[in-house]
Amino acid sequence: MKTISISKDIIPVGEFKNGLSKWLKAVRQSSHPVVITQNGRPAGVLLSPEEYDNLVYTRHFIESVKRGLQNADAGETFTTRELRRKLSEIRDTGNNEDTLDS
Repeated sequence: MKTISISKDIIPVGEFKNGLSKWLKAVRQSSHPVVITQNGRPAGVLLSPEEYDNLVYTRHFIESVKRGLQNADAGETFTTRELRRKLSEIRDTGNNEDTLDS
């Protein structure tokens, strides 16, 4: 995500409402988030769909890595043979769970 320019990317809600199409187009083209203020305080952030998707993907990835590290610290690991068996079971059943529990 690109950094926010204080002079260009922070706008009052009234200005945002009056130029909604302009701001949506600007966010899509520049990939700069826009901070929308209300009564001088941040009230929301407008992101392009791609930036939002990237944030969600990154968050899920980081959470997955954290879970894996916690599992490893707790001794909840699989041998290569066990992992291959579990992955084979998942492929055979079409079960696309995010976890290899059980």
